Amino acid sequence: MPAPAHPERTSMSDSAAPALIDLNADLGEGFGRWQLTDDEALLSVVTSANVACGFHAGDPSTMRRVCALAAERGVVIGAQVSYRDLAGFGRRAMDVPPEELADEITYQIGALEVFARAAGARVGYVKPHGALYNRCVHDAEQAAAVVAGIRAAGGHLPVLGLPGSQLHRAAAEARLPVVGEAFADRAYTDRGTLVPRREPGAVVHDPERVVKRAVGLARDRAVTSLGGTRIAVAARSLCLHGDTPGAAELARRVRSELTAAGVHIRSFV
Repeated sequence: MPAPAHPERTSMSDSAAPALIDLNADLGEGFGRWQLTDDEALLSVVTSANVACGFHAGDPSTMRRVCALAAERGVVIGAQVSYRDLAGFGRRAMDVPPEELADEITYQIGALEVFARAAGARVGYVKPHGALYNRCVHDAEQAAAVVAGIRAAGGHLPVLGLPGSQLHRAAAEARLPVVGEAFADRAYTDRGTLVPRREPGAVVHDPERVVKRAVGLARDRAVTSLGGTRIAVAARSLCLHGDTPGAAELARRVRSELTAAGVHIRSFV
């Protein structure tokens, strides 16, 4: 079932409250000698770190290093779980049996938790990555499997995802906290979902537009879709992609402009 045109308000959002936003970024997205994200620079900007857990990117040493840096800087550590797809960076559509997917989610969270504890911290939330993130917007079965995997990992970890998604519905039914997420550099459909990356205009490349959209999402909780429709987006966290050229500098600009606009930057955990 597709997401609603106006995504539902999440348990971590309150439109009557002063403008408050968390800044998250995908970090630890390297493998061996290959490194994609500027983790150290981004950890000086964001308040939440979505750390790759080895299935789409990341390896034990990278996970350990990012967790240590995040803990040192007071950044909340989140498990960025995905389909098992290193070659495709977790962005290829896959059909994984629900029971197997749930086990793989638990496995990824558990691996990151070990390194988070070693750094004196804990895993504070979970966010799916790439194809899994998009699949869980509309696929109730896959969303339920992700939630089952989170519950098996223990605790009541908040679930970061698209407002109105099947993932959030499954998490809410399991009494897990849900956190709405928005994207300043991704185009939205008129129904409040993300335009698939394969379609023209799916990614916003102009830094000025990204900054302006970030402020609008945080302060006004709304964005203009690719089709020109103004849609409500109940988000408590704003994703700053770390795998684009100049990502760290753009993230600094976004944070600076948000602060100048009177938006408070604080983690949702």
